[in-house]
Amino acid sequence: MEELSLVKNQIKTFVQECNDAKSLTLLELLATGKMLRSKLILKIAGINEEAIKLCAIVEMIHAASLLHDDVIDESDTRRGKPSVNALFDNKTAIMFGDILYSKAFTELSQMDKRIAHTVSHAVTLLSIGEMLDVDLTQKFNSNYDLYLDMIYKKTASLIEASARAAAILASKDEEKYALYGKNLGLAFQMIDDILDITQDSSTLGKPAMLDFVEGKVTIPYLFLHQRIEDKQKLESMYKKSLRQEEIAWIKEQMNTTHALQDAILQAKTLGNEAIEALKDENTLDLVMIMKAMIEREF
Repeated sequence: MEELSLVKNQIKTFVQECNDAKSLTLLELLATGKMLRSKLILKIAGINEEAIKLCAIVEMIHAASLLHDDVIDESDTRRGKPSVNALFDNKTAIMFGDILYSKAFTELSQMDKRIAHTVSHAVTLLSIGEMLDVDLTQKFNSNYDLYLDMIYKKTASLIEASARAAAILASKDEEKYALYGKNLGLAFQMIDDILDITQDSSTLGKPAMLDFVEGKVTIPYLFLHQRIEDKQKLESMYKKSLRQEEIAWIKEQMNTTHALQDAILQAKTLGNEAIEALKDENTLDLVMIMKAMIEREF
């Protein structure tokens, strides 16, 4: 997409304005993802100078949160490339994240007050979500509402804010677009959690079923725990390297209890609710983004 290169150029310009050579070097080392938030903003607000700036701000905030995330998770890679903390050290990754955050907020302060409030409030939620995520790995969490609250704050809040801010920019119905963004974020995270179980290691680019080993009790495991007779057996496998027969047992139980099927159904329900919210808005592109996500092969 031509417009995504405009966003990347705007990010580079913002970082150049910091007058720090090392920051520019570090920016070049960041692996670019799908830029889902930018695609969403541009589909809602169109391609114009303010929308491109909003995209750059949101992408810098997202990149900063990932830099900090990699330190928290002790990750050596990000999107198949070495992470900044692996190439340099944790201190560099944290400080560069802080530079991206603060420059993004500097630029955000120059935008419409409602847009600035929407995005900055989401960053507070995002940070709380990060903390909740760490806390939830301390022991086996069997509470679905705690999981939902965490993924809303950690993942969905910034996607929701991107959609709302873009709608404010374009004078569109912000509540409808915010609901779409929120549900897109929730479904996106649930599907990511489901793929950890259904995809093989080569497709994922990381070991399959790694979430459970790392202490993440995601939606399929929550549904399984609710329905299974031998809860202790499942809990005993938590945060341990799983043997092949244990992986097979979990997968078999997921299928017989319909935990996996119902997790997929929950993500699809959220997706369809978002599509329904925009039915009067003539937004085929946004409908297609959601459909591509929820109607994929699991």
